[in-house]
Amino acid sequence: MRILFVSDKESPYYWDYYSPEKFKDIDLIISCGDLAPQYLSFLVTLSHVPVLYVHGNHDECYVSSPPEGCLCIDDDLVVYKGIRIMGLGGSMKYRPGYFQYSEKQMRKRYRKLRRKIFFNRGVDIVVTHSPAKGINDGTDLPHQGFTVFKEIMEKHKPKYFVHGHVHQSYSHRFKRFDTFKDTVIVNSCERCIIDYEQ
Repeated sequence: MRILFVSDKESPYYWDYYSPEKFKDIDLIISCGDLAPQYLSFLVTLSHVPVLYVHGNHDECYVSSPPEGCLCIDDDLVVYKGIRIMGLGGSMKYRPGYFQYSEKQMRKRYRKLRRKIFFNRGVDIVVTHSPAKGINDGTDLPHQGFTVFKEIMEKHKPKYFVHGHVHQSYSHRFKRFDTFKDTVIVNSCERCIIDYEQ
């Protein structure tokens, strides 16, 4: 299955220079947050494949105007064509507003999902907005990752942990791909395609 991951920046490749051929081999689109809801609606309409998403810390407009035709998987675990996908969006809390959490709050969100993980016998892809603590995250509070994400990878061994939030322009040390234990870590900033093999 070919999955297109997007986040943080509306890609001119799709947005400004649309062509149906660019989506012909895409089976699923997943947003890791901080994208205009109109962009996700555009993707789901013109790609003719499902679009799943979690919230980024700048997605407050989703509260009143969520992307049409897309499925929010924040605080949920969904199964799509046999692939178990869990969503935990948002960033570290650094100001008043939506979709920001303390480490304790993020850990509580994960605990609420453990029953679904158990009944589905695990998780294949973890979709977040923020990175895991100490793995290509930032040193400033807004861009620090969550420790609980590392614990999720250690315990459940998903094939992929996909996040956004850390932009390519932030550092020359930007990493699109990395690994932690048995998990491939992907920074989805703008766009990234993964061929998922079951």
